[in-house]
Amino acid sequence: MINTERMIAFIDSFDKGNTPLLNEIEQEAKRDGVPVIRPATQKLLRFLMALQEPVRILEVGTGVGFSALLMKEYAPPGCQITTIEKYEKRIPVAQRNFERAGGEKQITLLAGDATDILRELTGCFDFIFMDAAKGQYIHFLPDVMRLLAEGGLLVSDNVLQDGDVLESRFAVTRRNRTIHARMREYLYELTHHPLLETVILPVGDGSALSVKVSGGKAGKRG
Repeated sequence: MINTERMIAFIDSFDKGNTPLLNEIEQEAKRDGVPVIRPATQKLLRFLMALQEPVRILEVGTGVGFSALLMKEYAPPGCQITTIEKYEKRIPVAQRNFERAGGEKQITLLAGDATDILRELTGCFDFIFMDAAKGQYIHFLPDVMRLLAEGGLLVSDNVLQDGDVLESRFAVTRRNRTIHARMREYLYELTHHPLLETVILPVGDGSALSVKVSGGKAGKRG
């Protein structure tokens, strides 16, 4: 097993880092106690932006706008990002950060409950980043599947829940058991859905990468 703190530190030592503005926004978020995606997840997103070259991106869970701005920075020029945020105090902060980065024309922030907003969204997205309330992922999935273009990539963050997801439900605190059960259900759906091919990576707090395939080919063997 090589996923140790020393190995992670060694890998991180090669990281070229983000832009000065992204670093500044990240530090501000940490100062204010607002979580942003972990460094390993940042590197993964930068890589996937270069690999996938998405032009229509949907993010579920804006926070202060850090990950949306990271994706804008490393996606193809002119990409359009739609991001959803429920927490009222973070919405104006995210909007200010988009303006600081000159991204307000590329990034559309939809304020409200993701369950309601996803239900009303139309069109297709070739990249969807899921980083909202972990217990709601399973409820978002039907609309996410409807909105994800064929060949599109769904990235679900924090799916390993600091390792709790592999424990028995009786080993986690009572207040976390519902989230624990729903995340396990979500991971099962991702890995067994006939229209998805999924890999779960121990990156950051766990990232699931799911490609939408055509005609229910996922899982078929010759």
